[in-house]
Amino acid sequence: MSYDYILTDTPVAGVGVVQLNRPKAYNALSTPLLIEVMTALREFDTDDSIGCMILTGNEKAFAAGADIKEMDGKTQVDMYMGQSLIEHLDFTSLTKPLIAAVSGFVLGGGCEVAMSCDMIVASDTAVFGQPEINLGIIPGGGGTQRLTHAVGKALAMEIMLTDRRLSAEEALQYGLVNRVAPVDEYMNVAIEIAQKVANKSQVAIKLTKDAVNKAYEVSLQEGLALENRNFLVSFGSEDKVEGMKAFIEKREAEWKHR
Repeated sequence: MSYDYILTDTPVAGVGVVQLNRPKAYNALSTPLLIEVMTALREFDTDDSIGCMILTGNEKAFAAGADIKEMDGKTQVDMYMGQSLIEHLDFTSLTKPLIAAVSGFVLGGGCEVAMSCDMIVASDTAVFGQPEINLGIIPGGGGTQRLTHAVGKALAMEIMLTDRRLSAEEALQYGLVNRVAPVDEYMNVAIEIAQKVANKSQVAIKLTKDAVNKAYEVSLQEGLALENRNFLVSFGSEDKVEGMKAFIEKREAEWKHR
């Protein structure tokens, strides 16, 4: 497919990349862009040749926030009747892992989009924040919830109430991201991680992602029960047979992804 606001690529086997492409607007998250992002991600998610996906922007900005010009002038009813950022970016419907590769501005809706992904790889120039307070509004794409889960209540409050920004190293320190790399290397690091994921059993990958995500939604006992269910399901796969056989025979497994 051809897109107006994003670019897509498969830089290496098994890895699909979606790149936000509104550089003059610092990749501001407009409705048309969001629709294209989900369309492209769903295409990769249903492509059997793709095992892991990456969402990225450019060196100057992953995304500096929602498109303020699009929101300006809208009423409460307009916003209520329209789709929200969460509805546009339903990452929970994706079964394959999604890595955010971010650099420069990762602010507002951009930060919320990154936190919606399964992992975050940041360049050393990345700056994270939720500056909605400066507009007289609050985060509307999951920021109050996901940021609090990631960094804790006190720091999340400071970030959202005072517009404190976190550097990439601070984001790593507080558990918001899992890797920081030089700006000319962060995409290579993200691709390397994505390749490692894509080269594993996709059955086990999907079951693991499902169980980890549920840890944020259910009680410990419910989560343990779901984990056990997924564990038992994995024993019914051909990949389980191959994985254990390969381990015993001291060779690389040849996954069938079923």
